[in-house]
Amino acid sequence: MTMAHEHNRRDCLAMFAKLSEYIDNELDELTCKDIEDHARHCIPCKACLETLKQTIGLCRSLAPNEKPVPEAFSKRLKALIQKIVPDK
Repeated sequence: MTMAHEHNRRDCLAMFAKLSEYIDNELDELTCKDIEDHARHCIPCKACLETLKQTIGLCRSLAPNEKPVPEAFSKRLKALIQKIVPDK
């Protein structure tokens, strides 16, 4: 990751690729520190990390018998995500 006052989109993408593992506590201590340092100095990444944490928390709090998301909503959400994070 880069230092505090530099912004490098590659650092953001590298962080984004590891967020799930970070939130699930599956990364080594040094990688976690890098992610935390980056998020501390990159407002968009910090917002992304905090939003993802909240979303995961909400999903985990749902009762197992909750109804699934309607298919039309799921398709619209996937299309929006694809616009934001296109396939490699």
